[in-house]
Amino acid sequence: MKAIIQRVAKASVTVGGEQVSSIERGLCVLLGISLEDTQKDVDYMVRKILNLRLFEDENGRAWSRSVMDRGLEVLCVSQFTLQCILKGNKPDFHAAMPAELAQPFYYSMLEHMRTAYQPELIKDGQFGAYMQVHIQNDGPVTVELESPTGPTDPKMLSKQEKQQQRKEKTRPKPPSDSAREKAASRPKVDPSASSGAEGDVSSEREP
Repeated sequence: MKAIIQRVAKASVTVGGEQVSSIERGLCVLLGISLEDTQKDVDYMVRKILNLRLFEDENGRAWSRSVMDRGLEVLCVSQFTLQCILKGNKPDFHAAMPAELAQPFYYSMLEHMRTAYQPELIKDGQFGAYMQVHIQNDGPVTVELESPTGPTDPKMLSKQEKQQQRKEKTRPKPPSDSAREKAASRPKVDPSASSGAEGDVSSEREP
């Protein structure tokens, strides 16, 4: 699971010219769910989002309070494009969880966040809709977050493994210490002398 977390002065979501959700100061979270995400990813992301210290304290000391500490709002927006894998210049979204699975998963995450915090302070956009997200970034402050059990695209992994194997095959192997020692101790041979391996190579052969 991936998230782009922005500290905002305010943020809102509009669908078809109508505002469907808005918050004042707090966090706007753009959330991308992958095929491989589980409840462990949900637990991690909810804990991190609510506890990131992106706000100042009562004395103005920066990076010392979380959104929960300050009692601020959170606006979550589902954004499958965060799971994009570029193929050249074309985005590919096969790593994203399909909508029919992602929708209940996303709503369960929102409920988890509301249970962990104050439900009235957790807002969201409109899943699957074409949205305009208006964000007034405060700072600007933007944090990228990815769950540690995030997905690995099988095709990309296979490609990386093949590239690594090709590199290992073409990379010249350095001589080992023992080989270097043997080379150093081997007496130099006069190239004009016979090795004796093929018998007498003297030019004065008997007829």
